[in-house]
Formats: sequence, structure tokens, C-alpha cells
Amino acid sequence: MRKWLAVGAGVNLVLGVPGVVPVWLVWYWASNWPLAGLGWTQAEPTENDGMLPWFIVATPVLVLFGLGWWLVNRPVRRRAGVRGRVYWPVAAAATAAPTAALIVASLVHG
Repeated sequence: MRKWLAVGAGVNLVLGVPGVVPVWLVWYWASNWPLAGLGWTQAEPTENDGMLPWFIVATPVLVLFGLGWWLVNRPVRRRAGVRGRVYWPVAAAATAAPTAALIVASLVHG
């Protein structure tokens, strides 16, 4: 059981590396439109294409990453033999770890 949970965490760490791209797309979209509209962020001044190109680019990337993540994790979770309440948060945290590491590194060195 622990071996498969460790395998799941390792698989999700690897998935988290390309997972930086969908997280960046969501942040860029949110910071330029809804959060900028609320005054919480400042929109990119050169971003004047509107939201349609972002939906055309971001939707397939987000759907493909989410579907791939789920299809990879389903068999690993079954083999792990742990409850979903344990496995899925560990998988999500491991997937988010590379993005979190990049954020911390940019804060420290930026």
C-alpha cells in the first residue's frame, strides 16, 4: 500500500512538470480579466485580443492535461489500495509541487 502511494506521488511529481503550463494559463487568464476587473491585479497593457483566443488555446490544454492526469491516476489509485480521501489530495499536492517550487524560487530570487 505505501509503495503504491509513493509511486502515485512520484508519478504526480512528474506530471506536475508539464502541469506548470495549465496552471500558468489559468493564472494569466484570471489575472488579466476577472481579477483585473475587480481591481485585485493589474492587466497586461498589451493584452487586447479579448478572451476568445485564450479559450481556444487554454481549453484544449486544460482538458487534455486534466484527462491525462485522471487516466494516469485511476489505475495507480486502485493499486495503491488506499481510500480516495487519502490518495487524491496526495496526488493533487504532488502535482502542484513543481509549480509551488517555481513560485517560491521566483519570490526568493526575483
